[in-house]
Amino acid sequence: MTTPLTGPEFGSYAPDEVTWLLKDLSHVDLEGDIAEREARIQAGLAHYAESLPVEYQPDAPYRELFDKALASTAGRLAHAVGTLTELLIAERGTDLTLVSLARAGTPVGILIRRWAQRHHGLSLPHYAVSIVRGRGIDSAALDYITAHHDPRSVVFVDGWTGKGAIARELSAALAEYSAAGGPVLSDDLAVLADPGHCVRTYGTRDDFLIASACLNSTVSGLVSRTVLNDAWIGPGEFHGAKFYAELAGDDVSNLLLDTVSAEFGDRASAFESARALLESDREPTWAGWESVERIRVRYGISSINFVKPGVGETTRVLLRRVPWKILVRDLTADEHAHIRMLAAARDVPVEEIPDLAYSCMGLIKDLP
Repeated sequence: MTTPLTGPEFGSYAPDEVTWLLKDLSHVDLEGDIAEREARIQAGLAHYAESLPVEYQPDAPYRELFDKALASTAGRLAHAVGTLTELLIAERGTDLTLVSLARAGTPVGILIRRWAQRHHGLSLPHYAVSIVRGRGIDSAALDYITAHHDPRSVVFVDGWTGKGAIARELSAALAEYSAAGGPVLSDDLAVLADPGHCVRTYGTRDDFLIASACLNSTVSGLVSRTVLNDAWIGPGEFHGAKFYAELAGDDVSNLLLDTVSAEFGDRASAFESARALLESDREPTWAGWESVERIRVRYGISSINFVKPGVGETTRVLLRRVPWKILVRDLTADEHAHIRMLAAARDVPVEEIPDLAYSCMGLIKDLP
């Protein structure tokens, strides 16, 4: 079994804040040209998790926009973190093992851990593991976690939902894991924001800017997306990732954590929000998936995988994929100012759709 990783040897987060259940592939040349990589993926010649896109490094105006976005949303993020943590503790108790889905879930897991520590005196174990659409979750990582912790304590954490593909992937993967003889693990995915109405445990269902979506590794502990490639990952080994230590000068990972943590305040407001959620109907309606399907048909897009809804997913399209068009509900909305800036930089048209179910959507170019 691969040895777990912690900072500062792997990643820029403090070692007590997260343990990465990943294989270090920092020495491997895995990055490819975004357009060439997209063409191979769409042609069925490669899976997206077998390689990495070249990490986009923003210019000074975009970094300034990130700083402003973080400052203006930190309070809202802190409240969502508090609401989510209070909801988890109310429903699951204080014996929690946080398992973030790398990498978008990792900063959220750390913030949940910080809230639980500050307001409940808890020191929750926190791991980051890989999940890959179409390939499932890292079973070697699950074996490690369930060998060291009560399986009933495991809570899977992610940053946000789009149309719910990862929520569905998690449910299927955990069912497969238990069917193969592993312990039963709860598939109740906990997310900071659930604009797609795909999960029942969330801090908010608003589609607003989560600042960690604005950047790549430089807001995620300098760790790449996860990699699952048979050339580098052997049987029983964790999925892989790279540590971009050379980007340390641009790293804002801990700035984000500290800025949001500074807005935690007391727990009364978050507790009230969590209590209101507990008394409400939180069952997923998958309304987001239905709205995405309508857009897919409207624009003649061949696969639902080419429609990425919500602020977080739209940002990812512009940072890592070959975008065709960006749809927004309101051309002047603050929550996607960074998206409009990225779209202009990449010469991607932005279209206003007033009845859009999400704040915005990113459409990936369907390559011939």
